[in-house]
Amino acid sequence: MFGISNENAGSEAACRRGQVRTMPGGNPPRLAGRPDAGLTRRASLLLRLAGGLAASVPWGLQAHAANVDVAIVFAVDFSSSIDPKTADLQREGHAAALTSPEIISAISRNYLGCISVAYFEWSSPGRARNILPWTTICGLEDAKAAAAMISKRGDTGYSRGGRGGTSVSFAIDVGSLLLDQFPGEAARKVIDISSNGENNDGLPVQPSRQNAIAKGYTINAIAIPPGDENPDQSLAGYFAKSVIGGSQAFVMTPKGPNDYAAALRRKLVTEVSMTVDPQTPVTGGWAPSEVPHLQE
Repeated sequence: MFGISNENAGSEAACRRGQVRTMPGGNPPRLAGRPDAGLTRRASLLLRLAGGLAASVPWGLQAHAANVDVAIVFAVDFSSSIDPKTADLQREGHAAALTSPEIISAISRNYLGCISVAYFEWSSPGRARNILPWTTICGLEDAKAAAAMISKRGDTGYSRGGRGGTSVSFAIDVGSLLLDQFPGEAARKVIDISSNGENNDGLPVQPSRQNAIAKGYTINAIAIPPGDENPDQSLAGYFAKSVIGGSQAFVMTPKGPNDYAAALRRKLVTEVSMTVDPQTPVTGGWAPSEVPHLQE
């Protein structure tokens, strides 16, 4: 067996609006593992990741057990193809989306009025950084605290050498692992992938995808297309066919850099509530024609 252990994971925490549901100080969550004769190659890669994730967890935040409407893992590409401009789009886009009025309103309309999010960056198998451990958001102040951590610790796109390729399968595996060890109860669990490329490193995507779907997790994605993308072989089409899955899974793609924040905000509103018509645009210029590939 392997997983994330947390000294405070068993503590009881009520989910109340306006309170940050993370513990200041203390030891960070860590991944722990013990040998098993039946470990697959995929499991061994996750075990190799353990030390790196544990070392990179921010000391200022610690996950607290809580019941929420939805638990979302942000799995953000920081492979060698992510330049500073794209890194800024992802880092600041997620931070801005979490604190947007649309997201806060969607959270408040849910049954419990709280969500929980985690944020990690990934590239090749065994290469990942845990930017934000499980953090419960029940209002704007919670969202601001989470957004500040993402802005402060997220990838800047500099010093890209040695980061390796794009292993979407690895991103799904780590996302599944984090959801497996979510310290509370969630009505829905989502792996939210942001990437500018197809799986070109590590193991095939399908076993990872099927494993996550079998656990009841939904895999959504935001595809960041290159400027010279062939419309007949779009990145969004690849994600729709080979990556996303689960209940009401979907992929979104911005038309350009200025659309990324609106696309991400639209995607999060849909993930948080799953009651929003995907053809309804939100503030920021997101057009209905840019919301393809919604799966039942």
